[in-house]
Amino acid sequence: MAGKPISEIRNIAFIGNAASGKTTLVEQLLLRTGAINNAGTVEQGNTVCDFDPMEKASGHSLEPALCHTTYNDIELHIVDTPGYPELHGRSLSVLTAVESAFIVVAANAGLDTATERLYQAARDRGLDCFLVINKIDGHAEQLPALLHSIEQRLGKHCLPINLPAYGGEQVIDCYFAPKKVATDVGDVDAAHEAIIDQIVELDEALMSRYLEQGETLTPEQLHDAFEQALREGHCVPVLFTSARTGAGLDEMLTIFAELAPNPIEANPPLFLKGEGAQAKPITVLPDKDKHALAHVFHVSIDPYVGRIAWLRVHQGVFSTGQSLFIGDARKPFKLAHLLDVQGKQTTEIPQAMPGDIVAISKVDDLSYNAVVHDSHEEDHHHLQPMPLPSAQHGLALTPLKHGDEARLSDALHKITAEDPSLRLEHRRQQNETVLHGIGEFHLKIALEKMQQRFNAEFHTHTPSVAYRETITAHAEGHARHKKQTGGAGQFGEVYLRVEPLPRGSGFEFVDKVVGGAIPFQFLPAVEKGVREICETGAIAGYPLQDLRVIVYDGKHHSVDSKEVAFIAAGKKAMLDAIDKAKPVILEPIASLSIDIEGQKLGDITSELSSHRGMITGTDSNGAERSKVFAKLPMGELPTFQLRLKSLSGGDGSLELQFSHYDTVPPHLQQELQKRYQRGEED
Repeated sequence: MAGKPISEIRNIAFIGNAASGKTTLVEQLLLRTGAINNAGTVEQGNTVCDFDPMEKASGHSLEPALCHTTYNDIELHIVDTPGYPELHGRSLSVLTAVESAFIVVAANAGLDTATERLYQAARDRGLDCFLVINKIDGHAEQLPALLHSIEQRLGKHCLPINLPAYGGEQVIDCYFAPKKVATDVGDVDAAHEAIIDQIVELDEALMSRYLEQGETLTPEQLHDAFEQALREGHCVPVLFTSARTGAGLDEMLTIFAELAPNPIEANPPLFLKGEGAQAKPITVLPDKDKHALAHVFHVSIDPYVGRIAWLRVHQGVFSTGQSLFIGDARKPFKLAHLLDVQGKQTTEIPQAMPGDIVAISKVDDLSYNAVVHDSHEEDHHHLQPMPLPSAQHGLALTPLKHGDEARLSDALHKITAEDPSLRLEHRRQQNETVLHGIGEFHLKIALEKMQQRFNAEFHTHTPSVAYRETITAHAEGHARHKKQTGGAGQFGEVYLRVEPLPRGSGFEFVDKVVGGAIPFQFLPAVEKGVREICETGAIAGYPLQDLRVIVYDGKHHSVDSKEVAFIAAGKKAMLDAIDKAKPVILEPIASLSIDIEGQKLGDITSELSSHRGMITGTDSNGAERSKVFAKLPMGELPTFQLRLKSLSGGDGSLELQFSHYDTVPPHLQQELQKRYQRGEED
């Protein structure tokens, strides 16, 4: 398939909520264009795009799938995406590879908030957007209200380019060659006039010919203005289909060929040159005569085949045997396997041109968002990453059997390499490995993949809350460590004071010893003892922070004083001071932004209050949606997330980030202290 002229390439992603019919649409399009001889079904688990055993078992897409076909000499690269809201990170991550997003809405389900977010993300990325109302058969009576809802929620620039007729059995074109046929929604002439009016607004010459001279404009005359309207989001065509009956599929293919942009017509890819804040936008042209440049937008790891990376070629030519670089790596790799992808099937190809979507296999250094190139001039080229939903739901994992730590670590790194919306965290102080996902279902799918695909066995539990300890008063501590055995003894004596610091200040160690009371060679040992207490905690086993420790006096022995003695004395003096300094336990507080239906506002604010949350503000976007801004203890977050999902019917979403540490309530401090037993040496 690879190697077509760039004007004959269309890169398309189908996105939308679960059960909207994306996979069935793709299957029927492949059948209609001759890419397959028989269409599979999601129910039978034999579609091109849903080939993973877990997808077959669930009846839903769980990972992006890539396929291709040809229609009227136009090469179509199509990406099918998962629909579950908690898997939308997988859907959004592939949008960097395409120019067009076809957002699919089920006629019987309507436009939901999750689909609305997908649409907005595609628009924010600068993609040409098309809305597809699928499953029109049997739901004709719901279509007028759905079209009105789309116009109200997404804007009046969302205009029908065709209309359903005869109870959803047919679709009538309203743009290329409109026919005077009664439809289930509105009028063909009115729809034709509305979409033409919207297009000519961007071109004064066309507007003059159309409005003032009354000239009928052909699709060919309108093409450039239509492409501009799509690029700028000035027009979002709405098309109607039924994947089950085939209604509207021919019209959709015509839209692919005639209106969906080729890579030259679309907004340019958002490439940057440089690192960090110094990176500047740079233009990358789809020119086959320039240096080869491609972007990795998806990685899968098969236990038998190895790593397969999907690449969108943006510039130059990629050929087997070519030496290539990954990012700013100095050592090249040889391109041994360049592949066309059709669902789970791959075919070796000799080369790929600008605009092509292909795969490279068995190159372990390829990762999501990497840039592959053939010249050091592109060492510091990056594609601006696609914003993904934040991974907020965490589970701690431990190996099922001793000795399986390496296998679990390997599985975790593989699963996070495949899914950029997962996040892996190693908490040294809690000795925990935590996998974060967008939600409970997202993590469930990831953990099942680790077990089935990578043979990892593990226990899971709720991650520990990262509590901290601090002090609220000034105090002094003193300790003498004296130990006499048969030979040389141990002696060290330390006087110190502790002072509270503002939140977020960390820890300070100050030496104010004068007169050599503690020889300078033993001061690092005192500091080591003090820092050990800061790491292990004094009252509940959590790290100490936001305090200053001042060592101001001590005693030593010319023979028995040793480093180990001053470490022990420093620890004991530190504990003595902390006990007198009114210690408290701190808990992490998160800043939340919660998006919900307006009518659920009262329920959510009440729920926040019951979890020790503090409302900091609200923002209503009309009557339909509201945002709640709040502070919530991290320890309350897992339970609140479940309640949010329940109260909102899965429609609510939240974003969070760490805010600050604050004192826990007295009853919680008592409970945490009761669990802790200070070691005998302390």
